[in-house]
Amino acid sequence: MFRKSRLILIALAVLVGACAPAATPTVAPTSVPTSSPTVVPTPTPIVLTDGLGHTVTLNSVPKRIISIAPSNTELLFAVGAGDQVVGREELSDFPEAAKQIASIGSVYGKINTEAIVALKPDLILAAEINPPEQVKTLQDLRLTVYYLSNPTDFDGLYANIKVAGQLTGHDAEAQKLIDNTKARYAAVVNKVAVSSFMPKVYYELDATDPTKPYTTGPGTFVDLLIRLAGGQNIGASLKDQYAQISAEEIVKQNPEVIVLGDAAYGISIDSIGARAGWASIAAVKNKAVFAFDDNLASRPGPRLIDGLEQLAMLLHPDLFK
Repeated sequence: MFRKSRLILIALAVLVGACAPAATPTVAPTSVPTSSPTVVPTPTPIVLTDGLGHTVTLNSVPKRIISIAPSNTELLFAVGAGDQVVGREELSDFPEAAKQIASIGSVYGKINTEAIVALKPDLILAAEINPPEQVKTLQDLRLTVYYLSNPTDFDGLYANIKVAGQLTGHDAEAQKLIDNTKARYAAVVNKVAVSSFMPKVYYELDATDPTKPYTTGPGTFVDLLIRLAGGQNIGASLKDQYAQISAEEIVKQNPEVIVLGDAAYGISIDSIGARAGWASIAAVKNKAVFAFDDNLASRPGPRLIDGLEQLAMLLHPDLFK
């Protein structure tokens, strides 16, 4: 059965924009404060324009925030505002502490507006995963909603981190995170720039039908990360951002690296070589098939830098010894 909800999540979450086996290199993950620092109030009132063009005014630093997108939940914790989050969308599963926060339902089922109102939020942080109509429903309840647009590149990610800091009174922590992310980004890009080898990469999103698996096309953050990591996405020539590609075409393209973004859904490294004709693919012959946590590439949040680092290590292991 096709995992429709998973693909909807990815497509909505990265508009323009897993348990890995031992074979997958690891890097230090994006740090998340174990305890939230003391909130240093941003000069108030806080007045910002959100991604829908709405002017959002906060008369004081919000103490009760609800995140209705997994990427936003990660962002709030990453800037040190985790203690201010009182509600989260059901799929918000990182960091571990987020799982202890009250769920207000899933955007793919029905958000529990009664639960949201009962939590008495002074700010709701939405993202592109949330349809504008959903945002309006919450605004009609006289709730303050800030719609954070998905980044299309790392500059956009830095801007979102800054906004998260401004909204929550964690400007200094946000700037520290931006500076750290920029340094890590430069380290990866500069390192892969010395290599003239750009391996062809097949990134698998869903192989419910292995004869026509889903992959990532142009204009997604996954596509961007592959390019920044020094690779060539074989799905870049497809028309849609997320589309099916025939098994015959994959064999023809002969990718040097295969990345399994669907590893968390039961697709194993060994099963790839067992697919008809796939044993002849360079990545299979050279044991360059890797499990990968797709959340590092498909959630438009602070862990995108983790995704870039891990992909670069998979594509250019010789540069990261």
